[in-house]
Amino acid sequence: MLFGLFRKKDKKQKPADPLAAFDQLIEDLERQAAEVRKSAATLLALKGELSRAKERYTRQLADIAQRLSVADSRGDVKSMSVLARDQEQTESLLKSTREALERAEEDARLLLEAANEVGRRVVELRTERQSASARLVAGGLVTGAMRERVDRIEKVLAVDAARDEIERAHALADIYREERGAGEKEE
Repeated sequence: MLFGLFRKKDKKQKPADPLAAFDQLIEDLERQAAEVRKSAATLLALKGELSRAKERYTRQLADIAQRLSVADSRGDVKSMSVLARDQEQTESLLKSTREALERAEEDARLLLEAANEVGRRVVELRTERQSASARLVAGGLVTGAMRERVDRIEKVLAVDAARDEIERAHALADIYREERGAGEKEE
């Protein structure tokens, strides 16, 4: 019993406009699609940067390979050692850049697919909302027509009740007249 005191009473809420639910969902999906497109655009920009980095590392490797052959032809061991280390670092950078580029391409593709799917869903919901709107308008017209019909039926019933009341009043008057006529004859 005490537990009921602390619970909030359920307030009967007026039902929300059914079309407002569609509008809210469409708005949420459009916002989601915008965020997905923004993320995809960010990944596409990253993809561009990674592609340029890949080309730069590829050029650097070619440059290092050329310088290594020059150092080798001269017998410059110290330069060859430094260039070999530079080559390893650049190859490592190139490998990680390629992996990041592949990952960015895949993620961008998935995000674009998701954006397209959300876009299709928004179009479907807009079509469904238009149909629901038309059905609500038609339902309102039918309800109005039915309400008018019910009003007419109620008026007919009221007239019939009035007629019945008038007939009862006439019948009561007739009974009263008959009783009065029978009372006057007795006197």
